[in-house]
Amino acid sequence: MKELFVLLKQGNKSALMAAIVNAVIAILRGTAFIFTGNVAMFAETMHAIGDAANQFFVFIGSALSKKTPTKRFPNGFGRLVNLVLLGAVIVVAIMSFETIKEGIHHVLHPTEAEGFFIVVGVLLAGVILESIVLAKAMKEVIHETHAEAKGLGILVQSFKNVGKATPATKLVFMEDLVATGGGLLALLAVLLSKWTGQHVLEGLASVLIGLMMLFVVGKVFLDNAAGVLGEADDEMENKIGHILIQDPEVKDIRNITVMKEGETLHVEVEVELEASITIEEADVIKERLAGQVMEQKGVADVLIEFSKDDGEVDWKIQST
Repeated sequence: MKELFVLLKQGNKSALMAAIVNAVIAILRGTAFIFTGNVAMFAETMHAIGDAANQFFVFIGSALSKKTPTKRFPNGFGRLVNLVLLGAVIVVAIMSFETIKEGIHHVLHPTEAEGFFIVVGVLLAGVILESIVLAKAMKEVIHETHAEAKGLGILVQSFKNVGKATPATKLVFMEDLVATGGGLLALLAVLLSKWTGQHVLEGLASVLIGLMMLFVVGKVFLDNAAGVLGEADDEMENKIGHILIQDPEVKDIRNITVMKEGETLHVEVEVELEASITIEEADVIKERLAGQVMEQKGVADVLIEFSKDDGEVDWKIQST
């Protein structure tokens, strides 16, 4: 139990914050739906429940993935976060289906809901809370990717670098982006429905929100399926190669493999040295090169092998 608490402290804080906020939003929206019967509110309630459950699973998965390797699992638990996320998207998929189904029903049989001001107030509060979580996720993306940004630059750089963030942060970013957009869409549908009398708009908004949720499901599933199978990190391979090839003793690099294990990276490198290098000198070079690789963010271990320089160029320095 003590080990569990230690691991939970290392869980993704953005995911925990998002889970708590979405749970509060789900309660508010669910209560409002019970009193008003507004279908757009139903859609956003399902959205908030799905996001809260999803992000809570993400928090747990990100924490447990940091468990130290055991004899039974010598490669560690890095991919556990990917497995948890694959399970979590099932929850969102179910909520998406229910949201779309209810929206289609309202399109076919539009009815006027009650409690206009309650609905508007709750939806507006939800958008504000979701925006706060989204801003937090944006800052987390900037922090994890070491991007330099201030003010509005955080908005631009977070979109530009979100693909490089950890799986947990990426999911929180995507879900709260869709949640904020969905909240605004639901709010707009309720307002237009009230002003124009076209109550079918609330059903259309519910269908669109459900489709947005399905987009997140598809994206998260594909990203984490790749993580479970074991995905190479081409950008980090290029970066490490760029660093190592500049070492005066390294004549060439035959191969670099960087495999993602959740939020950690495992590196294998084969470099070429002069044939005259002694074993003692090779040990010193290996220690120096390994130290340089281990300084890179996310690298958990590195395996370096040496080969004799064959006079052919295998590695070309690329811009990083």
